[in-house]
Amino acid sequence: MARTLDSYVVLNDGCKMPVVGFGTYAPPQLYSKDNTEEGTKMAIEVGYRHIDCAFIYGNEVEVGRAIRAKIADGTVQREDIFYTGKLWCTFQSPEFVRSALERTLKDLELDYVDLFIIHTPVEMKPGDDPLPKDENGKLIYHNTDIRDIWKALEDCKDAGLVRSIGVSNFNKRQLELILNKPGLKYKPVCNQVECHLYLNQGKLLEYCKSKDIILVGYSVLGSSRDDNWIDQNSPVLLKDPVLNAVAKKLSRTPAQVAMRFLLQRGIVVLAKSYTPERIKQNFQVFDFELGTEEMKTLAGLNKDLRYLGIPEWQEHPKYPFHDEY
Repeated sequence: MARTLDSYVVLNDGCKMPVVGFGTYAPPQLYSKDNTEEGTKMAIEVGYRHIDCAFIYGNEVEVGRAIRAKIADGTVQREDIFYTGKLWCTFQSPEFVRSALERTLKDLELDYVDLFIIHTPVEMKPGDDPLPKDENGKLIYHNTDIRDIWKALEDCKDAGLVRSIGVSNFNKRQLELILNKPGLKYKPVCNQVECHLYLNQGKLLEYCKSKDIILVGYSVLGSSRDDNWIDQNSPVLLKDPVLNAVAKKLSRTPAQVAMRFLLQRGIVVLAKSYTPERIKQNFQVFDFELGTEEMKTLAGLNKDLRYLGIPEWQEHPKYPFHDEY
């Protein structure tokens, strides 16, 4: 499919981010790392140029291998790919930021990443255990001034290890801490958050737009239903009757309509699937448009329902979801 003019957004630092990204998180009990590698290759072949991954997913080696394979066979050049990596909670001390990014680069076997974001403001005890717990099974928290983390990320950008820097799962108050930081050199280019028809993030979106920060949505099709994180009794978004009625009327899949709704609101979407047909379908969102009435109908589905609230983190003083937005 021909790439259209609206397939990229220009970030506040001048870099371009493709508006449809391929998400690579895969519940390890359901998918092997080989699935990740093959799925990423297929996504690049279909036309995805934005690949979203993270240290905590445990598959950056495989994703890097897929990217390099598609560069080697001439499908893409390195500059065609926009790769997002994330700084995990246990590396959120200024002295660990660069080494965490360098570890990602080593696993990927790439010279730079396009975007590196703070995965969540919920900091945990630094060290090699990604989910450190005490003798009672409680997570061991850590407290760092987020502005010091941001300064370390700015240094990584200046060193050429990363093109753009941003955040994820931040609320307005936490974003303002960075934006109002004395001596701020680079603003966050994005805030990556859960966003879908049941959690449309209207207020956070307007705030981010007012600060020239792009909202990037994950779980845009609902969620992966991973029982490690997700309440299995929560509604399945793609089975929503209103969404399905709109999709049927337009001869589109519910996933395509759910993604298009967010794209038309100026949100970058990350979609994840390891089914070849769905990988293709989820990229076919550039050649149709939702009308005003359809947008209004779909906006009415908002329930402020968060699939990924992670209740076990709620006691952390920086848990972001206590605030309204």
